[in-house]
Amino acid sequence: MSYQTIREAAYEANMQLPRLGLVLFTFGNVSAADRDAGVFAIKPSGVPYELLSPSKMVIVDFDGHTVEGDLRPSSDTLTHAVLYKHWPKIGAIVHTHSTYATAWAQSQRDIPIYGTTHADHNTVNIPCAPPMDDRMIQGDYEYQTGFQIMQCLEQKGLSYEEVEMILVGNHAPFTWGKNADKAVYNSAVLESIAQMAYLTEQIRKDVPVLKDSLIKKHFERKHGPGSYYGQ
Repeated sequence: MSYQTIREAAYEANMQLPRLGLVLFTFGNVSAADRDAGVFAIKPSGVPYELLSPSKMVIVDFDGHTVEGDLRPSSDTLTHAVLYKHWPKIGAIVHTHSTYATAWAQSQRDIPIYGTTHADHNTVNIPCAPPMDDRMIQGDYEYQTGFQIMQCLEQKGLSYEEVEMILVGNHAPFTWGKNADKAVYNSAVLESIAQMAYLTEQIRKDVPVLKDSLIKKHFERKHGPGSYYGQ
């Protein structure tokens, strides 16, 4: 198989990251999955964005084994593999070290739902997974990061289908979606929400979270059965 469709999807999505200001140097990666084939295409490790091409994307199965490609896949490949294997309804994953989202992750804080921009995309605070425990760190670190993400959502009673973004404590953000375009969109939205929340707290330290009626209104006008918001 040529896997050309997911190679091109992963390439185009990866190229969006520097254009959107979400990565510095090679600090990020996108993968795009072919569910029928049980594989995903992911950025090769350490290759500058300007040197990427669809043919350089590495094809990996959901157990993290390289299926096709001459380059070493991203160092975060096993995290992607774990999420694809356990979350059957996602088609792409993005990992960046974007400045504001990463700052919240390093602060080990959920991002509070302060405004309607946040509520347009989520009805809850953006979760931050607790820092990984020593046992997991000393094991297969990237593999365990996938479980760290899943456990956080499970413990907070959140669904990966409804909340498509997370912060990994002391690390950085991950987002996902039905396809590569949506996953990159979620990454950009997360960075914007993180920046707004940071600035909001600088202006008013005791700022309250958004009231429930506004959360419901803004989320449902974009995602509810009678949605009408497109802007």
